Amino acid sequence: MQAIRVHELNGIDALRLEEAQCPPPGVGEVRVAVYAAGCNFADTLQIQGLYQTKPPLPFIPGLEVAGEVMDVGAEVSNCKPGDRVMGWVPWGGYATEVIMSAWAAVPVPKAMTWEEAAAFPICYGTAYGAFSQKRVQLQAGETVLVHGAAGGVGLAAVDIAKAMGAVVVATAGSEEKLRTCSEYGADHVINYRDSSIRDAVKAAVGGVDVVLDPVGGDVFDQSLRCTNRDGRLIVIGFTSGTIQKIPANYLLLKNISVAGYGFSIYSRADHAHYARVFAELGEMYDAGKLTPKIHNVAPLAETADALRSLLDRSVIGKVVVRTRP
Repeated sequence: MQAIRVHELNGIDALRLEEAQCPPPGVGEVRVAVYAAGCNFADTLQIQGLYQTKPPLPFIPGLEVAGEVMDVGAEVSNCKPGDRVMGWVPWGGYATEVIMSAWAAVPVPKAMTWEEAAAFPICYGTAYGAFSQKRVQLQAGETVLVHGAAGGVGLAAVDIAKAMGAVVVATAGSEEKLRTCSEYGADHVINYRDSSIRDAVKAAVGGVDVVLDPVGGDVFDQSLRCTNRDGRLIVIGFTSGTIQKIPANYLLLKNISVAGYGFSIYSRADHAHYARVFAELGEMYDAGKLTPKIHNVAPLAETADALRSLLDRSVIGKVVVRTRP
């Protein structure tokens, strides 16, 4: 098979397109012919040795895939050869074949393209999992503040929150990104470069019930100050590079709940939750309520450039690598 491999943790410049071998699936595993793989900010951390999962060198990066099941190992009952599947992998996605845990291989909706399927698992899984009954329990009619709303997870969150009947306030850093958020259903948009998030939220809606924060730092602090009583703030990342400390007095004065949702961590610990999230997302997609936004599709040989585009913050939606014709 062909694969992008890393032999040293020197970041994007260390990526190499090489021939590699895919082992047979073990107990509870499936071997998948990968047609497309999603690009994520976490990939740029993993290839520097800065991510929570540190595979042994050399390794193939890539955390989400879509493809066709080639073979299954023992004790696999949820899929069979020929099935179209998508899902999360701890690494190995930037290749023409990959070994997946069978529990992580979920069905691809019939009308979904390979590119959409590769863009779906992490972004839509994270956003819907965060909004689900397990975490902040988003209700129809509530107001949601989505930060980094033009990114992969952010735009998925806007898409899902609208499908769930929420009022959406979206923040982003350019007029083009804000237009895309509005096209995806955001009721109010805020350019965080031009105005105080806190003041803009208060002017637009008074306050919010739920905050989805992949940014951290000052964004988190401003969010606390525009959250309604009994509000819920969920942390899914720290793209600002700053891990904030929480002023507990705000939690007490407004009865605010703060939670975290790490998609891969939660999924590995609760396979039933993972399956339920994607079953419900599949129903929403089939009903025409969700539309993954693909910014760009690159061939496997251009994986490095695809990841660079994530770092320069030019991406609106999701970048996908097409691994097979």
